[in-house]
Amino acid sequence: MSFKGTVKNGVVVLPPEAKLPEGAAVEVIPEELQPENDPFIAAVLKAAKPRPHWPKDYARNLDHYLYGVPKQP
Repeated sequence: MSFKGTVKNGVVVLPPEAKLPEGAAVEVIPEELQPENDPFIAAVLKAAKPRPHWPKDYARNLDHYLYGVPKQP
């Protein structure tokens, strides 16, 4: 028998149907997080999408585009 659980605040939380006797020995084998299932990676990929309508030198000349400072070469 096997159950899938999640870790919350450092404790493995099993589904309600998992009835194990007190003191039962268990083995926990963590699954590898796949990038598509990792919320941090999903957020980074969403933020890192290409911005074709931005100028190519936007990062280098951010102050110019925000505050009018002279452009950097």
